[in-house]
Amino acid sequence: MLWSQALQAHFGAAGPQLLLLDLDGTLIDSVPDLTTAVDAMLAGLKRPLAGAENVSHWIGNGADALIRRALCRGDETAAQALPAADVQPARALFDVAYLQALHQATGAYAGVAEFLHNLQQAGVPMVLITNKPRLFTLPLLESLGWLELFALVLCADDLAEKKPSPLPLLHACAQQQVAPAQALMIGDSRNDMQAAQAAGIACAAVTYGYNHGADIADSAPDWVVDNLLQLLA
Repeated sequence: MLWSQALQAHFGAAGPQLLLLDLDGTLIDSVPDLTTAVDAMLAGLKRPLAGAENVSHWIGNGADALIRRALCRGDETAAQALPAADVQPARALFDVAYLQALHQATGAYAGVAEFLHNLQQAGVPMVLITNKPRLFTLPLLESLGWLELFALVLCADDLAEKKPSPLPLLHACAQQQVAPAQALMIGDSRNDMQAAQAAGIACAAVTYGYNHGADIADSAPDWVVDNLLQLLA
């Protein structure tokens, strides 16, 4: 059997028919490279550097949200109110720095490569759903050798809405012709859990991710694991 007893109890012996996977904080630890890019951006603007701990709390809603939080030192109200004209110069600096840093320190979490390999061998379709822009996502996946693993890659700028909207998850199910009730979303943040719950899709959360510094159990996932291999038999 491929799947754990808990997943078989929910989905049946065959397990989920489609895996929807988050990227940052779920499959890879991207904080080192994102911190390099954010701090390079802030240095270019002659502002105090952020550091890895702050950046880890600001990740999860896409590049623009990360930049807004960095410019406002994590003040969410101020970040959301920041005029686009103030964000654009910072975004230009960030894009250049992140494309340069993209593959330097980012790496897969323990168990991830084996998990993905097992699913590929079993023929379970996988869709990557990330709030990272496509500009960064595709070269990152290519550097990891993962591009061929996914039946579909959905990025922040591909659809009208991104997580926590259920739209990307429902779009993935429709494209793969799998009912939402037969799919499983795996992520590390409340955005992933909220999107799955709104879509009527079961969700598993990893404990090691970012989630804005909060306990992922507070977002009521169906399962919580310390390693993705715990989802397998």
